[in-house]
Amino acid sequence: MSEPRRLRGHKATATCCIASRDRPGVVATAGEDGRVCWFDMRCKDAQLMMEVGDQPISSLCFKPGNENIFYVSSGSEVKCFDMHMATSGKLLQSYNHNKEEINQIACNSKAAFLASTDDGGNVKIIDIRQHCLFKTLRAGHTSICSSVQFIPWRPWGVITGGLDSKLVMWDFSKGRPTKIVDFGLPEMKDSNTTQCVNPAFVHAIAVPDADMLDKSGKICVVARGDGIVDVINIESELAAVRTKITTKARKGSQSTSKDSNTTAGTQSSMLHFDYSLGGHVAAASCVAFSLFGERGKFIISGGNDKSVKVWDCSRYPDVGPSNSNNDILHLNINMSKKVNWLCTTPSESENLVVCDTTKVVKVYSVS
Repeated sequence: MSEPRRLRGHKATATCCIASRDRPGVVATAGEDGRVCWFDMRCKDAQLMMEVGDQPISSLCFKPGNENIFYVSSGSEVKCFDMHMATSGKLLQSYNHNKEEINQIACNSKAAFLASTDDGGNVKIIDIRQHCLFKTLRAGHTSICSSVQFIPWRPWGVITGGLDSKLVMWDFSKGRPTKIVDFGLPEMKDSNTTQCVNPAFVHAIAVPDADMLDKSGKICVVARGDGIVDVINIESELAAVRTKITTKARKGSQSTSKDSNTTAGTQSSMLHFDYSLGGHVAAASCVAFSLFGERGKFIISGGNDKSVKVWDCSRYPDVGPSNSNNDILHLNINMSKKVNWLCTTPSESENLVVCDTTKVVKVYSVS
């Protein structure tokens, strides 16, 4: 792996990054300095630097269908800006529905809703067309809610992960969980995959875009605190819930909905990318699907072990039990610092952007 390109513009640690799908090579980064930097890979330096505020920025996302509009989470606030007005720093909208610090924000593919997760374990679903709170998702997490993604093939589907080691699938129209996978349960701790003493906190999740489904399938990828990267078949998990509820109904069981949808997960619908396959030996902190080449072919994870792993999903055409096939690890990139966040671009080169615990953002080429 050749030396990475270095993007400079932050005065403190870079916390997150996003890449434009419509304009290959355009990348936005954010940091603890409260600044958003815009880069065009065809140019040497940052094209634009926005001072969003005094607080660190925890997350960024574009508005699907109009990437001139973007959202920033800072403290307990979500701010909306227009790129055309970025130099003035003028806000289009501000949402203050979260009571505690926000960890991640995400827009759904219809650009109708934005989800924001916070330290209190709550998830706010904001109607960004009507500019109002649509729903608060409670009682899914008992600790910090760290991550959120909408499910593009399910109009009312959203997935969250937390530092309670739980992955929660929600129907946000009804405001209740449809499935809870608890990675902290004893049956999820296979002695063959136990690799570090850290709990299986969910630090990040990724769901494929609608145009990736032929390649990836209807899955969710989970970056865990014990270093494992899990690939979960969402539809299999939800089908298992429906089967369990139907069976109990036939038997006349009085079990509650929570009893029915909280499980360790269906092992046959999961893949575990662990150290035996060349995976992380410390917490996996972030994960993303590749936008370059065959979109969704690769899963890319970063970790506290100062490494980035590029996993070849095509090695597993059907979701099934993990095995010892080491070919699934396509590439390992050694870093000098822990990885905070990463994203990919649709470009043939300079297509992997990594924020580590420094103020300099690194860009790699993956082929």
